Amino acid sequence: QVQLVESGGGLVQAGGSLRLSCAASGRTFSDYAMGWFRQAPGKEREFVAAIRWSGTSTYYADSVKGRFTISRDNAKNTVYLQMNSLKPEDTAVYYCAADRTKFPPSRILGAYDYWGQGTQVTVSS
Repeated sequence: QVQLVESGGGLVQAGGSLRLSCAASGRTFSDYAMGWFRQAPGKEREFVAAIRWSGTSTYYADSVKGRFTISRDNAKNTVYLQMNSLKPEDTAVYYCAADRTKFPPSRILGAYDYWGQGTQVTVSS
């Protein structure tokens, strides 16, 4: 079992920045690839970014590439999502997720074994 707790969400103006954190507990954090997903009202949950267990490779949705950065600190059992140049369309609940794999992480929700409870990000225009 892995428990994931997100934090760092909030209300920000367009063009601003936020940094989300996801703290993991339970099993060995470095065994897991980590992903960030988001779900806007009335929409499906979608892939945002993912990072390999080692932190050596990162992957992004086209909609956030160049604006968001995913990183991890295996010593602190934490994964981060730095979000810059935020847009109103980035408004959503953001979820972190864990996938026990040594392969490159998936963009597919069903590949992930554990999920956090989510943190709200609201970007005002």
